Amino acid sequence: MEQGNKSVYEVAEFDRKRLDFLWSTIDDIKAHSFRYANALKDKVVATIFYEPSTRTRLSFESAIARLGGSIISTENAKEFSSAIKGETLLDTLRVVEGYAEAIIIRHGDDLWPDEVKDHIKVPIINGGSGKKEHPTQSLLDLYTLHEEKGSLDGLKICIVGDLFYGRTVHSLLGLIANYDNITVYGLSPKELELQQEYIDKFEEKGHKYIKCNGFEDLPEDLDVFYSTRVQLERMEGTAKNPFILNKEVMTKFEKAVILHPLPRVDEISTDLDDDPRALYFKQAHNGVYTRMALLYQAMR
Repeated sequence: MEQGNKSVYEVAEFDRKRLDFLWSTIDDIKAHSFRYANALKDKVVATIFYEPSTRTRLSFESAIARLGGSIISTENAKEFSSAIKGETLLDTLRVVEGYAEAIIIRHGDDLWPDEVKDHIKVPIINGGSGKKEHPTQSLLDLYTLHEEKGSLDGLKICIVGDLFYGRTVHSLLGLIANYDNITVYGLSPKELELQQEYIDKFEEKGHKYIKCNGFEDLPEDLDVFYSTRVQLERMEGTAKNPFILNKEVMTKFEKAVILHPLPRVDEISTDLDDDPRALYFKQAHNGVYTRMALLYQAMR
């Protein structure tokens, strides 16, 4: 892998070839994890999170430990780092790159990757950038679909919930556009509809994006529901998602699997948790293997 591909700032860095390479690495790690137990021996990885995180932070730290690396970390860098004294993110990273061989960052600024990518020499992995992107989440989402469906070509996907502030949605659209003949159905309250810029980029790749007003607008042979919670922390005021997945709704869509980046609030009923089509906990567990593969590829 070329040096320029060792960092993960945005999904635009991934083409189908790089995705296939990632899938094969994840498959091998899942099948032969013992081979990777010392892959990061004597390596230090820094995790710097300016926003709350459970799955992303802990799965990255689990991935580092499983690869034999060491972790230095700040859980709430917004309050418990020199950011509270006015230090810029770039200055922080210029310091931390002297302490670690790779850095994982989550930050509330949409554009932080653009501000740092030309200045930091160690690999950087984006653990979330404002409302814009969450590349590693969408990589594990897509890997889960790859594992479940085999082929990712020709899928019919309904993204439902908060499509405006949901950074996982934005990254997922960018990644799935690398495949062929994808149709995405957007189902959300009007105030949370997907921005036109993301629709345009998706359709420029030859795919279809269809806005929907209710479950009745969706085809019964739908392949995937991708549900998201309303991102109240990113908006002024409140909004509500009326489109709740439950057993009754899912009787119409027999072949559709259910993904959710988590945490959920009430957008997926717990009566679906034991349904074999509900993949969201498997999806979360795949986060460890996906992030192991990304770190292995970045630091070998």
